[in-house]
Amino acid sequence: MTAEQRRLHGHDATGVFFIVGPTATGKSELAADVAQEIGAEVISADAFQIYRALDLLTAKPDAATIAKAPHHLIDRVPLHEEMNAEKFRCAASRAIGEIHSRGKLAIIVGGSGLYIKALTHGLTDFPEADSKLRAQLDQMSLEQLRHRLVDLDPETARKIDVKNKRRLVRALEICLLTGKPVSSQRTQWRSVAGVDDPARPGSSMPATGVFIFRDRDELYTRINNRVKAMFENGVIEEVRTAGPTSSTAGQMIGLREIRQVLEGKMSILQCVAAIEQGTRRYAKRQLTWFRRQRNFEPLNLSLLSHNEAAKWILMRARRSFAHTDD
Repeated sequence: MTAEQRRLHGHDATGVFFIVGPTATGKSELAADVAQEIGAEVISADAFQIYRALDLLTAKPDAATIAKAPHHLIDRVPLHEEMNAEKFRCAASRAIGEIHSRGKLAIIVGGSGLYIKALTHGLTDFPEADSKLRAQLDQMSLEQLRHRLVDLDPETARKIDVKNKRRLVRALEICLLTGKPVSSQRTQWRSVAGVDDPARPGSSMPATGVFIFRDRDELYTRINNRVKAMFENGVIEEVRTAGPTSSTAGQMIGLREIRQVLEGKMSILQCVAAIEQGTRRYAKRQLTWFRRQRNFEPLNLSLLSHNEAAKWILMRARRSFAHTDD
């Protein structure tokens, strides 16, 4: 057992460090290297890597990366099952508790901002989905949904991704079921959630970690290269054999486009270009989200080698865990 493990042995559930940032920055590799160095375990905070199958499409860590340290919440949920931030929070909280029960440290790595904030701040008690109401909302067009949301909750309508039907439907569903705007309920984020109680958000400690990013041109090149590699390695066949997907899993970038290729409605070149563009836009939204979070220290990976970045993050992780242990 390492020094860090001995210090944590018997400690309460506060030994958590976050590595967050946009897609294709190299988070998974850095997290695995840091975890290997200090004997920690890794918990993925990725809304799509949590699903089984579609490894290429979701850019799951490769076998060599996963072999460096135990990983959690990857390949866990069937594609036909719905996921949301509260389900993730409960699963991640349980994983943290199990890791700490073994005297280990936990590193949370990912780019799904809402999932990470659900874990660090908790969630308000939003109502469960109503099947009848959802069916009615699903029949509406994007424009109809947007106009309805503007009427009920103009603040959320200004901030939401108006091209994401699932999010528009859910926002309207919450407004209609609670009789209150979503925006008024979002202000009720509970302070630091859930690692102490898997069933319910509570309070624990301020979340500490690093927000990693790269210069735009470098990030976009990495994204484009990743998409091309996906196709070279067989992502079309992967999607062909995937089977039914839930509405949540169906939001994976590239899934709809590749299905259009399989249906003969889009060429492969058009598909590649569309996925590259969609991923770049997603990365831009992730950057905007994490820049607004004040509890993660920023690190521009374009200025450092991989080893230099790993040492920098390792130093901060050790400092964070040492402070927790005081």
